Amino acid sequence: MMNLLKSIFGGGSNREIENVLAHGAIIIDVRSAGEFATGHAKGAINIPLDQLEAKLYKLKSYQKPLVLCCASGMRSARAKSFLASQGIANLYDAGSWRNLN
Repeated sequence: MMNLLKSIFGGGSNREIENVLAHGAIIIDVRSAGEFATGHAKGAINIPLDQLEAKLYKLKSYQKPLVLCCASGMRSARAKSFLASQGIANLYDAGSWRNLN
């Protein structure tokens, strides 16, 4: 049941995400700017889900793993799927940004 929920709402392995963050991964928070302003994971970059396509060049330029987060895991899962379809690899879905604190 937990694996089903993780596949629906996102949320990769905490150890795996901690490991990639320790090795320089970049946190991308796909919530709106207003949501991001109310709180976010330390060091996170805000690129709202509806702006990902316009920011593909920026995301591809990082050449590091990307850890995606949002409020509940719904948008981060959608972001991961979209970015993977655009050829970006090394994507990790942390689910809620609170999982990163």
